[in-house]
Amino acid sequence: MAAAEPTAHALIAQHRPTLDQALEAIRTRAYWSPHPEHPKAYGENGSLDAAAGKAAFDAVLHTRLDLGQPGTDDWVGGEISPYGVELGVTYPHADVDTLLPAMRAGQGAWRDAGAEVRAVVCLEILKRISDRTHEFAHAVMHTSGQAFMMAFQAGGPHAQDRGLEAVAYAYAEQVRTPGTAEWSKPQGKRDPLAMTKTFTPVPRGVALLIGCNTFPTWNGYPGLFASLATGNAVLVKPHPRAVLPLALTVGVAREVLAEAGFDPNLVALAAERPGEGIAKTLATRPEIRIVDYTGSTAFGDWLEANARQAQVYTEKAGVNTVIVESTANYKGMLANLAFSLSLYSGQMCTTPQNLLIPRDGIRTDEGAKTFDEVVADLARSVDGLLGDDARANALLGAIVNPDVKARLEAAAGLGEVALASREVSNPEFPDAIVRTPVLVKLDGARKYWEGTDDEAAYMGECFGPVSFAVAVDSAADAVALLRRTVREKGAMTVGAYTTDAEIERAIEEVCLEEAAQLSLNLTGGVYVNQTAAFSDFHGSGGNPAANAALTDGAFVANRFRVVEVRRDAEDA
Repeated sequence: MAAAEPTAHALIAQHRPTLDQALEAIRTRAYWSPHPEHPKAYGENGSLDAAAGKAAFDAVLHTRLDLGQPGTDDWVGGEISPYGVELGVTYPHADVDTLLPAMRAGQGAWRDAGAEVRAVVCLEILKRISDRTHEFAHAVMHTSGQAFMMAFQAGGPHAQDRGLEAVAYAYAEQVRTPGTAEWSKPQGKRDPLAMTKTFTPVPRGVALLIGCNTFPTWNGYPGLFASLATGNAVLVKPHPRAVLPLALTVGVAREVLAEAGFDPNLVALAAERPGEGIAKTLATRPEIRIVDYTGSTAFGDWLEANARQAQVYTEKAGVNTVIVESTANYKGMLANLAFSLSLYSGQMCTTPQNLLIPRDGIRTDEGAKTFDEVVADLARSVDGLLGDDARANALLGAIVNPDVKARLEAAAGLGEVALASREVSNPEFPDAIVRTPVLVKLDGARKYWEGTDDEAAYMGECFGPVSFAVAVDSAADAVALLRRTVREKGAMTVGAYTTDAEIERAIEEVCLEEAAQLSLNLTGGVYVNQTAAFSDFHGSGGNPAANAALTDGAFVANRFRVVEVRRDAEDA
């Protein structure tokens, strides 16, 4: 017997406890996740185990992914995995003049369903995605270049957590205002003025999600679910190299919406032809009232300046900085930094780029260490971490695109190379481009050094496995350079190692004033480039790296407005 379609009442009964737990988690900021991180946790209660997930992924390769969308005028594709595999999937190309009106048509019923129903429908979408985590992991791996375990965790449960977090914030903001109110104003000896008022959260309109290449689900799910949960239809425009994970997501969303009695066109895909570049065209259409974007600063700035009809949320780029002044756990510091520099070949918006180290050295539990010793010891830590090729492949993944490879190769010419990048072979995927990080010494007090511009190097973002050890005159100079960097270039993350309380306070004050998220003295299994949903904020929205944080009330509250209808009480 076929399973019953999920009615609103059934979905509330099933998912309301999870929503309540998510609401409690964002209130307390304690650890919580309903999505298992370990691959062996899947395979029961309808979820796919490892073999079934791989088989599902293989089955979609070289097929046409028909989502049943209106306005399809062509089929497009062309993704090639950073591991060298041609995916061969084709997707619907949309005539947006047909698709956008169809998307808007379902918003009235979706609005009228109310915040709770929208939330539990979103949770059902996330539940079905979670059941297919193994399948999605392969899709993320072969579009982003992440190693499998990272694709499984970051592209699966961690992305799902971020989506659920957005739903929780969206629900909390919508129910902040009561649905109805009885209003009575005393008039002395006369009868009071009495009114009945209703307050309805209404969507802004169609939201456009512009996906990124490196973290299509992790960066995409917050905006997708924040917009959908607040009543907006969502048009998903994936990065042309990373269509499959978001296309699968759109398919699940459309299936759940239809089964729950809503218009499946509330979520649709906008894949593009090679070189078509439809993001600018879509972002400035009058129907688009919300834009979510992760990617380059240049295009993020363009969206903020030109998509004036829309509320624009951007995560762009920054220059992430770590101050190394002193430490009580030298080996732990080196190991933590080595992992942070290496994870996913530095292709994370949170990876440290600049390591500011006093030129006279630092104090440690192993005695004083000179600048050169610290840099050499860090280079050895990275070498030790990545010395075994199997382990290196598991941490590094593959270089996501030729631009990253070009920046990596050019970095060696910017200064004295303390750690050279090396090629790593991947026996399973011989066409993958795998490279270890490069670490280059620069001088923070000397602008020109042997014909190169040190300041231009460390003050510009160099996305990928490139880091700079920057010699500074003092801790005070490091703090000043940190402030300037965050203010001018932005930062998604700041790290610091110090045993000096005054220096710690100075660094913290900079981060508070410049709105940068700070991690202090990390020496264990938590890294500066990782954030946990429901507890950690990703970005702040307060410096040039991003105008929004994942996820807080500000990320969701302006995706809807509250419309009031008032009546004389006697007419109600």
